Amino acid sequence: MKDDATLRFGLAANRLHHEGEDATLFKWLKRSAAGIRELGMELYTVGRTYDAIARSGLLSGHAGLIRYPYGREGGLMKLVARVTEGRDGTVPFDGAIYLIDPVDPSSIFPEALALKRQCITHGRPFVSTLMGAVEWVEIERIHRGYQPDPSVQDVFEVSGQTLALIAHDALKDQMVDFADRHFDMLSLFAARVATGTTGGRLNELAWSKGWPRETQWVQPYLSGPLGGDAQIAELVLEQRCHRVIFFEDPHVARQHEADIQLLERAVRVVTEHACCVASPVVADRWAKGMVERASLAV
Repeated sequence: MKDDATLRFGLAANRLHHEGEDATLFKWLKRSAAGIRELGMELYTVGRTYDAIARSGLLSGHAGLIRYPYGREGGLMKLVARVTEGRDGTVPFDGAIYLIDPVDPSSIFPEALALKRQCITHGRPFVSTLMGAVEWVEIERIHRGYQPDPSVQDVFEVSGQTLALIAHDALKDQMVDFADRHFDMLSLFAARVATGTTGGRLNELAWSKGWPRETQWVQPYLSGPLGGDAQIAELVLEQRCHRVIFFEDPHVARQHEADIQLLERAVRVVTEHACCVASPVVADRWAKGMVERASLAV
């Protein structure tokens, strides 16, 4: 358990996302630096990413920007270790922001895959896109009692967004429970899509809650192993699906692992226009933040 209210995140970005003035890392900081400062957020930042932020001056004077070694010296590995419950009294990170270039080979190095897996295992956010990074700083602001930041309102205009709801077999019950708890908020999205069995179960839930039976609450696609993940990945690439809530089971081998990675890669290709949440704990925190933000905005 954390012994204070300090928000601590690991931070890294592939080369594409920190080279050039218009790189994704700088776009994020231009939108979120004020929130990072408000929160007193500590960012434990891998070597080259730290160097790029320091050169930009976008977090100048922020004591929470903390340098970790270069990736080749184990910086990303250290982030993985700190996402766990920690050792020797070390306080664990609250999550990780890793801005991923989907064609950078380092994005599939063991430490990169382990960072995501440990975030899911320990119920911490793993943020890998620009949209997700902007959103998560704002969600944390809302949970700490700040008023909504109008400059990021575009990210939260859910009435124009499509939401994908996907769950592995062991987590389908949790997905249905999640949708039940947050049904009203999820219904505000312009549309919802889902794979196979999950879609059928979510429609049954919606009908039991009074949703018109002649209308599907979610549009069901094929099951994941039969290509449903790939179908939704195409929607993401076409910017017709903007958010993916994907309850992944990190403890089992999946025969269609390539399809899962395809969907996640699609989200990262359109980094400004899509984001993904990968665990029930994080999804619940996200949903509560969305509801609270909407109420404060009104």
